[in-house]
Amino acid sequence: MKKKFIIAGILLLFTIVSVTFVLMRGGNKGVKYRTDKVSTGNIRATVTATGKVNAVTTVIVGAQTSGMIKALYVDFNSPVKKGQILAQIDPATFAAKVEQAKANLYLSQANLQKAEATLQDAKRTRDRNEILFARNLIARSDLDTARTNVETSDAQVSASKAQVDQARASLRLAETDLAYTTIRSPVDGMVISRNVDIGQTVAASFQTPTLFNIAQDLTKMQVETSVDEADIGRAQVGQPVEFTVDAFPELVFQGTVSEVRNSPTTVQNVVTYEVIVRVHNPEMQLRPGMTANVSIIIASKQGVLRIPSAALRFRMPETAGKKDTSGGKRQQVWILEQGKPVKVPVQAGISDGSYTEVAGGTLRSGQEVIIEAIDPGRKKDNPGAPPHFMR
Repeated sequence: MKKKFIIAGILLLFTIVSVTFVLMRGGNKGVKYRTDKVSTGNIRATVTATGKVNAVTTVIVGAQTSGMIKALYVDFNSPVKKGQILAQIDPATFAAKVEQAKANLYLSQANLQKAEATLQDAKRTRDRNEILFARNLIARSDLDTARTNVETSDAQVSASKAQVDQARASLRLAETDLAYTTIRSPVDGMVISRNVDIGQTVAASFQTPTLFNIAQDLTKMQVETSVDEADIGRAQVGQPVEFTVDAFPELVFQGTVSEVRNSPTTVQNVVTYEVIVRVHNPEMQLRPGMTANVSIIIASKQGVLRIPSAALRFRMPETAGKKDTSGGKRQQVWILEQGKPVKVPVQAGISDGSYTEVAGGTLRSGQEVIIEAIDPGRKKDNPGAPPHFMR
């Protein structure tokens, strides 16, 4: 009997020690919270993208005739005026063709004069034969032959006139080809690329070769940027834009969305749409081909009540993973009241990623909202890892 009491006492002592250990351990496992204040400030919602700076209008100047480049009159960055000579293709062959076409024209005109003279002679012969036939001095066949000769000569005159027109058209064509050997600028602008050198032969038989690229006006530029399909619905014509380029990282350039194109571009299953941003470049700091880091300003508000966006993403540990039955129409944050977390519904407005506007609810400036739950009793696998955000 005494032995049973001893065993019961040992079991009771073990139970008391175990309960005490669990209670002590549980007391050290209190969850702490990291908070941030509700504040008043400015929020700007943006869509970010990258793009290329280009001239609004870039004209490709090519050659319509084949030949050797005899002279160049402009180089890279040369300002040019409309009609200014840019280059000269060797005109010797084309000048010879013009002279040949002129000779053919003169020959055709001479043949026309000859045909007209023959027609006049045929008409005179016909008229004499009609008088002689009326007096019964010649046979009917002689009169018919004279009349046929008139008709034949008249047809020859028409053919000669057509040959003259053909020769004149050939001359104009030869003169046009000769004129094409002089390459002129079609617009006012600046040469941004030159693709030929003196002595180089260009062939325009199958495809027009590109000789120069001329930017029409570098004081007016555009940024051609690609916006992801998830954000393209928020981009609208007329929205303000800010962007930077690597050449001037300290400067922020201003622009405006001028066009949202509907043609999609798909690269590795990523769909993007091209958005054109117009920008003034009076100081000529922006150059064609620069990479631009673009921020399209979707909305901007000054002096609004705002909370850290992390507060909206926070979930209490015991509710994490549970299905949201609000249908996504309402949002909530957690605040501390007398050291205890309390759920508060809010209506969120625009967001810049770091902060979100409080468009409705009972939150006040200066209140503390929970953005992270810290469990001191939780064993960390990687002590150097960043703090764990409960979401």
